Amino acid sequence: MRRRVLGLVAVLTTIVAAAGCGSSDSGAGGSSSSGGDRTTRVKVGIIPIVDVAPLYLGQKKGFFGSRGIELDMVSAQGGAAIIPGVVSGQFQFGFSNTTSLMVAQVKGVPVRSVVNGAASNGKVGGDVTGVGVSKDSPIKSAADLAGHTVAVNTLQNIGDTTVRESVRVAGGDPSEVEFVEIPFDQMPAALDGGRVDAAWMGEPAMTIAKGQGARVVASPFAETDPKLTVATYFTSAQLAERDPGLVKRFAEAMTESLKYATGHPDEARQVLSTYTKIDGDVLAKLTLPGWPADVDMASLEKLAGLGERDGLFGDEKPDLEALFS
Repeated sequence: MRRRVLGLVAVLTTIVAAAGCGSSDSGAGGSSSSGGDRTTRVKVGIIPIVDVAPLYLGQKKGFFGSRGIELDMVSAQGGAAIIPGVVSGQFQFGFSNTTSLMVAQVKGVPVRSVVNGAASNGKVGGDVTGVGVSKDSPIKSAADLAGHTVAVNTLQNIGDTTVRESVRVAGGDPSEVEFVEIPFDQMPAALDGGRVDAAWMGEPAMTIAKGQGARVVASPFAETDPKLTVATYFTSAQLAERDPGLVKRFAEAMTESLKYATGHPDEARQVLSTYTKIDGDVLAKLTLPGWPADVDMASLEKLAGLGERDGLFGDEKPDLEALFS
């Protein structure tokens, strides 16, 4: 697993060097004018999970269009895969979990968080992510995960770090958990087919797995911190310096989108059908995350401490104020 982190660092380092040789244009996907109004097209790298519903809802409600932004969302497997795309200029903004951003920063990758993305809803047993096991599994609690295989979407990242914390808090030995990497949308089948003993799933994968009989034995985000800031939207330092106006407009539109989604959860659920293949029964049952407008720095400090404990940052420590403020 250590080799995977080093491999990611090598890729990110190469991209940083390439980004330094980029063009001097605005960095956006393009612009067009109609009736004197200038519209900037931007690509946003996202993970097709429930967490990004406010982005799509904000697009639908016109919060971005009213600020002259036309969105083009591009899916990826995880935040660690989106970061290189943002730094290289493939995307102007990206959605990433906060651990991936910390890992990138300590390795010298020039990224900056610009607005909040998603948070734990704080409900143990009913959070937006959870560790599921098959209905006849002998695993009854997080402590029992020791000695078993657990699927996560990206190795050595926010998933296994917070799962280890759940195991630790429950009195188990986190070093005895074996993690394997599987995309979220493949986890219900992997769990149901016995390919893994447990799976750390987000929505809608968790609700789908529950429909197959899965039981939730841990809620790693809520058990790590009930106010855990899970993910944010970010950009490259280059774009932030070259086009601060675009960054400001994107952040303002996203903040309005987060607030609207929080106040209109039914609309947030419905917009999921525009970018995921979710049937009506799953849509009605899935769990929503928290969508606060601001990051919770105390929770990020705790997450950073867990990352240090797991050796994710090497000899460095992430500068949370520089990255998230």
